[in-house]
Amino acid sequence: MTELLVWLAIALTAASGLLGAPFARGTATAQRAPVWSMVAGSAAGLAAGVRVLVGSALRVAHPWPVPGGALSLRVDPLAAMFLIQIFLIAALGSIYGLGYWRDDEHGGTGRKLRAFYGLVTAGMALLVVAGNAVLFLVGWEVMALSAFFLVSTEDEEPAVRAAGLVYLVATRLGTLCLFAYFAVLRSINGSFELRAPELAAADPRATALFVLALVGFGLKAGAMPLHVWLPGAHANAPSHVSALMSGVLIKMGIYGLARFLTWFPAPPAWWGAVILGAGAVSGVLGVVFALAQHDLKRLLAYHSVENIGIILLGLGVGLLGRAYGDEAIFALGDGGALLHVCNHGLFKALRFLGAGSVVHATGTREIDVLGGLSRRMPYTAGGFVAGAVAICGLPPLNGFVSELLIYLALVRACSHAASGLFAAGAVGAPTLAMIGALAVACFVKVIGVAFLGEPRSERAARAHESGPAMLAPMAVLVGCCAAIGLVPQLFAPVLDAALTAFARPASAGGVVRALSSPSSPSSPSSPSSPSALSSLSALAPLSTLSVVSFALVLALAAGLAWARRVRAVAPAPVPTWDCGYAAPSARMQYTSSSFAATLVDLFSSVLRPTRHAPSVRGPFPSPTALRTHVPEVVLDHAVTPSFRLVARGLVWFRWVQRGAIQLYVLYVLAALVVALLVWR
Repeated sequence: MTELLVWLAIALTAASGLLGAPFARGTATAQRAPVWSMVAGSAAGLAAGVRVLVGSALRVAHPWPVPGGALSLRVDPLAAMFLIQIFLIAALGSIYGLGYWRDDEHGGTGRKLRAFYGLVTAGMALLVVAGNAVLFLVGWEVMALSAFFLVSTEDEEPAVRAAGLVYLVATRLGTLCLFAYFAVLRSINGSFELRAPELAAADPRATALFVLALVGFGLKAGAMPLHVWLPGAHANAPSHVSALMSGVLIKMGIYGLARFLTWFPAPPAWWGAVILGAGAVSGVLGVVFALAQHDLKRLLAYHSVENIGIILLGLGVGLLGRAYGDEAIFALGDGGALLHVCNHGLFKALRFLGAGSVVHATGTREIDVLGGLSRRMPYTAGGFVAGAVAICGLPPLNGFVSELLIYLALVRACSHAASGLFAAGAVGAPTLAMIGALAVACFVKVIGVAFLGEPRSERAARAHESGPAMLAPMAVLVGCCAAIGLVPQLFAPVLDAALTAFARPASAGGVVRALSSPSSPSSPSSPSSPSALSSLSALAPLSTLSVVSFALVLALAAGLAWARRVRAVAPAPVPTWDCGYAAPSARMQYTSSSFAATLVDLFSSVLRPTRHAPSVRGPFPSPTALRTHVPEVVLDHAVTPSFRLVARGLVWFRWVQRGAIQLYVLYVLAALVVALLVWR
């Protein structure tokens, strides 16, 4: 039954975009039929994932007339967690698109968008359930190429074409790394089946696999400095596509890396150190670059880099815990990382859908021309604030729970006798704290400038609330964030089931036992200790704290509502002393640049901002303005110059491209002869 549900989900989502083709363009049926198919397919996929989490894993294989390939499916709890996230966010985004990307507003791009939206969902689901490398790469390529067409939906815009090109080059490089990765794996296993290689982690071939996995999957995940494609792609894609890409697609990189790590029960400590270091760099620099952005969606894109960093911090400290024999650190670190994968998908999709609602109402992504939106778009503002609370790791929402698990792993590492673990905790815990503090500053800026105060432009003044098709998915995501934050103990069995994919009994019940284990940090948990899945009260303190925080939020909201009601019946206010200026305007409010100026200056050596100061000269100066800009440092100052240098160096090689087909056939023949001689 589970296999049937998986194939049904993949088929219905892949074909969803085609179901509107028989109907006239722009009609309601042509737009709704793909959504019905997407929702039905997603329901089947969600049912399959739940069946695996509460039942048993699926492992089947069917013949496939492709060299080295097989229709081999493997859905264990680790894959099921990603599968549920894929189909949930894809279905909500599809519904959201009914109101956000209507055919009568976007010309002929609607059909193309819906077709590739279904294909990218099916591709992600296929690679997650694949048990064979060839099938995995088929799903990977369907996902990668469909995402390119989604990013390039509005390809008449130069910025969109540029973002699509950067994404395409980055995803090709990542795929080349995966070709090498699976080739090395086949040389070890003798087949393309995705199973643990029979070699020690200290073997040089295992090191090669680790490096290729880190680069290939890291490019898809958008870890710094491999993130060059991510800000432009997320900023220029339609908002529900950005929600799917940020919430789910980049997690395919995390899934691939996590699946690789499950093959090594005793990883070298330096693997964990490298992943933890990459997480620290991505987390800090991601949020720092987000602080400097003026584009709302580009700001959110950099927060995806930040949260990938948090996930890598958890994976890194978890690996170090396993390397040094402390299963509690492993369970807390990797359990927190897996939960943060799920949490980030929920609140980041919520943030992008909220940003899309703002763009739909105002027609702009520029933060500095917004303002006063909370009065005009109260439901969108509420959802955006909820997402901000979650992404900053504050109670009572879900980001607090997963980040706290990672904190507990890092704190336990700090008090460990092993020097490697102590160093990881001493670096990781302050880094995670700094990431959280900078994230709070960033979203205070966004909410204060975009949603509070007075409208800064006519666009903001004319803003209106979005319709039910756009608000309902946001409400569902808010509910999911609240559920995990308020009753996290209900999700402990899911984490424990996912940790069993790391193929060691010590991981079973890991999160629950780690939170309640009385053992000292210097004495690792016994691998033979029994499972504690029934002790779900171990997460009760988190639930209590979240409920108390939620009660305080409700009390504050009730107080504000009462104050507004009292103010409505109070006598009309009279102007107070205003420093002698009787005509304040929206221009006197803080802008995003002025709000973040101190922090941007603090990190100026990394951000490299440019500042064009206003020129005020003469008794009657002409209008002027202050302009600041922060470049894509890695892309603009490293990648692009390197590509240009290589292009100049290879100009001499153009003589081989003479336009003669016969000559190209000769090249192919020569390459085959050389290959035969080498492999003879």
